Amino acid sequence: MEGIQHLSYALDTFYFLMSGALVMWMAAGFAMLEAGLVRAKNTTEILLKNVALYAVACIMYLIVGYNIMYGDSASAYIPAISFFVTEGNTTEAVLANAWSADNADAWYDSGPYYSGLSDFFFQVVFVATAMSIISGAVAERMKLWSFLTFAVVFTAFIYPIQGFWKWGGGFLDQAGFADFAGSGVVHMAGATGALAGVILLGARKGKYGKNGEINPMPGANLPLATLGTFILWLGWFGFNGGSELRLTSVDEANAVAQVFVNTNMAAAGGVVAALITARLMFGKADLTMALNGALAGLVAITAEPLAPVPIFATLIGAIGGIIVVFSIVGLDKLRIDDPVGAISVHGVVGIWGLLAVPLNNGDANFASQLLGIAAIFIFVFLSSVIVWGILKATMGIRVTEEHEYEGMDIAECGMEAYPEFISSSRA
Repeated sequence: MEGIQHLSYALDTFYFLMSGALVMWMAAGFAMLEAGLVRAKNTTEILLKNVALYAVACIMYLIVGYNIMYGDSASAYIPAISFFVTEGNTTEAVLANAWSADNADAWYDSGPYYSGLSDFFFQVVFVATAMSIISGAVAERMKLWSFLTFAVVFTAFIYPIQGFWKWGGGFLDQAGFADFAGSGVVHMAGATGALAGVILLGARKGKYGKNGEINPMPGANLPLATLGTFILWLGWFGFNGGSELRLTSVDEANAVAQVFVNTNMAAAGGVVAALITARLMFGKADLTMALNGALAGLVAITAEPLAPVPIFATLIGAIGGIIVVFSIVGLDKLRIDDPVGAISVHGVVGIWGLLAVPLNNGDANFASQLLGIAAIFIFVFLSSVIVWGILKATMGIRVTEEHEYEGMDIAECGMEAYPEFISSSRA
């Protein structure tokens, strides 16, 4: 039976790593989406933020974040702190767990069945995803180094602590809170950190008029935004599919296939529903709303992509697509300036995804889901407000009005993404 154990361990480890690689590719999706939805004069800076935040997230999660989220702790509320990831599994440790054809599940339940470092790799790309959500919401007016300083704290402490409450076996997990792949732990958490930053940061100059006008500030490159959406759609198969955590059995292989299909159908439902909603509201087919509809469908299904049948997954995504259009419009009326719609896509629709879980998963209930939503939102919002507030009082978080007018590319990076179009890049 040792050969079966070796093969199963290798395949599940490989599946984890490849799923993580797909999620890492989502970093490119966020970069392209945000670069397409900001004005030309801010393109280089938003690209730099996405590259840098990914690197910061990887380093901080390696140093302390992963061990906070998944380390041993005597409390269901306060995780333990230890440093550096070095975990691996020896051949002896794997083979000591006997495999039996009559009870194969016991092998998975009682010992290591994939590399510990593959788990770290899969988890670290999730924390980078959460931080990427924030970069788009605060775009076009936040200081680069203040943003990166926040990224250090968010990825090392804020994200891992609330992640421990669910995925690390903390009190939310014990209370029955259900979040399969992170509608709350990843997406709502990132959106909540973004909301705190946007409130303290304020809107872009000229976005809102004195008499309640909302002035459009269209993105410079919708082909890039569309490419970014397709990249994110592809990466989401690793995001949700990898969260099944296993592949090497008939039941698990079927479950992974179900997750892939439901993930795809939810995105499709989100696109169609958002497109129709925008057409009815604005009288035009709005590409940006369709793109956000796809992402909304993906966020909505992430809380539970296994339990529903595909047609119900499509409906969950479609409702997310409708919600995101109304949310983007509503936040604008509240003067909450989010250039890419990240708070609506990942936060508001993330809440919908969590509330939809009990509709198709009999093990979940609305009370536990509401507890999880409240706990994650309150903790992430308050801790983010504190960090953003400290940064505002010390480093400052907003560029000067002159630099905002000039563009973040020149002010923060000293180069332009489209140098041959100097006049348009200063528009």
